[in-house]
Amino acid sequence: MPAALDYGIAALEPNADGAPRIPTALLSQARLAARNRVSLDTVLRRYLAGYILLGDFILDEAERAGISGGDLQLLLRTQATLLDHLLADIAEEYERESERPSSTEERRAEQIERLLAGEQLDATGLSYDFGGWHLGIVASGAVAPEAVARLAGTVDCRLLTVRRDGRALWAWLGSRRRIEPDQLGDRAALELPAEVGLAIGEPGKGMAGWRLTHRQAKAALPIAFSGREGLVRYSDVALVASMMSDDLLVTSLRDLFLAPLAEERDGGAVARETLRAYFAAERNVSSAAAILGVSRQAVGRRLRAVEDRIGRSLSSCAAEVEAALKLEEDDLTFDPRIPPPYVVTSVD
Repeated sequence: MPAALDYGIAALEPNADGAPRIPTALLSQARLAARNRVSLDTVLRRYLAGYILLGDFILDEAERAGISGGDLQLLLRTQATLLDHLLADIAEEYERESERPSSTEERRAEQIERLLAGEQLDATGLSYDFGGWHLGIVASGAVAPEAVARLAGTVDCRLLTVRRDGRALWAWLGSRRRIEPDQLGDRAALELPAEVGLAIGEPGKGMAGWRLTHRQAKAALPIAFSGREGLVRYSDVALVASMMSDDLLVTSLRDLFLAPLAEERDGGAVARETLRAYFAAERNVSSAAAILGVSRQAVGRRLRAVEDRIGRSLSSCAAEVEAALKLEEDDLTFDPRIPPPYVVTSVD
């Protein structure tokens, strides 16, 4: 009730610019009432009682201050309009909460989503310290929850997980000290089952860091789900991960730099092999020749043939060609825009 009275009084301030924003506490109370099955009628009656109390206060103060009838009438009209807006918003929030799934797991999953979206919520019920250091994880595979839990145990971190129905696991490792991804990667290389794909973000601190490291892991999600690398760290695949979010870029890279190679008799197999060796050798022809076990002249001829096919010099588009090859190599076809999570757990 104090928050509601403060809200009503704020609208009477001389410099108030329209109706003040409804306090988060009032919306939270509406949701709590819906969860506890307190009737909407009871909830709204509380605000009507507060409106009457505030009205009596305004009348007493107006009489004491000698406010004119016209000004008093304006104040009362303002309060009536404010009440209409408040009751409408409270009722809408109450109905929205009433329509949401009632299970504890689903409510907690929804809370995670809202926190990720930037809402300021009381997260104490999640049993996770959002003020420390975090490392975001996205994992695939039937045994992903067990694998991630084991990893969390080996690095002595608190674990918060969101299980995606049949697809992926969102997880956060939390600690008071910075969590180094390389340390986790070393553990994962030894303990991660072959059928589990894992994408990790970069260390982040506080609520902002918690959100950012999750976004990074999520961006690396398609590469992790390709199943080729097992463990994927965002900083190692940041460029490719960003490209995967741009359908136009992905399609254009393939059409411009890979499709022309397919016109070769072997479908471009030798050209691709040569290009990969060339880029692995940091664009050094002699080193690429050593990797391939052919002469330097042979590599030069193959690269010139590639340039003829794509219609431009490699020096002008080397980064784009290398990116196109990387996309093809990982065969990234997984769509990261998958449904929201449904089960949330947190463990020490």
